[in-house]
Amino acid sequence: MKKIILSFAILSLLATTGCSTPDGIDSDLSSLSSANASNFDKIFDVSTDNSGLVKITPIGEGVSKSMVTLGQGSTDPITVYPGGFTSHNYPEGNYTVTIVSYDIAGNQTSNDYPLQIVYVAPTNINATQNFAGTTLTLTATATNANGILVTWGDGGANETPTTMSGSLGETFSAPAHTYAPGVYTLTVTALSGGAATTTTTYPITVYAPFSLPITYESAIQNYSIGGTFGGVGVAKVANPFPGGINTSANVWKYTKPTGAASWSGTWTPLASPNGTPINIDNGSKIKVMVYSTEVGKMLNVELEQGSNGVSNKILKVASTVANQWEELVFDFGTLGIPAGTTFGQQVFRYNDSSDGTGEVIYIDNVTQSN
Repeated sequence: MKKIILSFAILSLLATTGCSTPDGIDSDLSSLSSANASNFDKIFDVSTDNSGLVKITPIGEGVSKSMVTLGQGSTDPITVYPGGFTSHNYPEGNYTVTIVSYDIAGNQTSNDYPLQIVYVAPTNINATQNFAGTTLTLTATATNANGILVTWGDGGANETPTTMSGSLGETFSAPAHTYAPGVYTLTVTALSGGAATTTTTYPITVYAPFSLPITYESAIQNYSIGGTFGGVGVAKVANPFPGGINTSANVWKYTKPTGAASWSGTWTPLASPNGTPINIDNGSKIKVMVYSTEVGKMLNVELEQGSNGVSNKILKVASTVANQWEELVFDFGTLGIPAGTTFGQQVFRYNDSSDGTGEVIYIDNVTQSN
């Protein structure tokens, strides 16, 4: 290459000055026609993240440039010079990449290279569910996912999946979906962008708004809504003492451990969207079935977050029998609550005159009536 360049330089000088040609240097350029490119090869650097990105680096001896036709998308060749490369994002499929290589004499050699792009099945699906009442907001991620489909589970056998929007490597989001209360199977399918997919299912329970009556028997009622304070514990359990006035399968176990604060208790939110407020017009009496091991200790039923500025209302009723179910009646009609008043929270306390001594009571069938 250096010899040829030198020849051009000296010939140009001689033509300008009119000097004769020195020995060893002449105007014969026939050597250019023998400077052929050879040993052609190619490099396909194919990504494995389902982006379809392929880096194409032509290689060959004596190549001055290469023209690469991708075989997909634009049909115009792309010029690649020695040491360079071009890249392209391919959908899954089979392609033919054509590389035309030129040597310094302008000769060209064309080679076709088969290229197969196969996307891999996504992994690590992670779906995050956020409920507001019966409305679900869903986001999901998955490694190597180009899209996600969600089947909500409430549309029958012919339900059309919803496409979750997003891009490779990002979090996918679905429009909010509102259910009827019930038990469903949520299906999340991660798409590779090709034939491969990965599917995960999630059993979900869509709870009805918490409201009276409270039976502890419904599969679509969230009896854990709300919480406790002061050290007491609660749990839905099988009825340990079925009989008498209460033969139901499930009840609420209320435990006041030794040392639990006298003011301890439970709270249940009834405001929308998670609950239905207690409307005093539907009945001024709250009735509760109770099983206790002692006579005389009082159960509190408290109605809080009253509408129109109505203050919290508290009634206490003592147990009258031990070791059997009885119904305690809390008559809020004696407290002069204005008609139309609603309450957004209900509270239970037990024996609030002293700290806990390890008491256990059972509560069931909380109803409202006149």
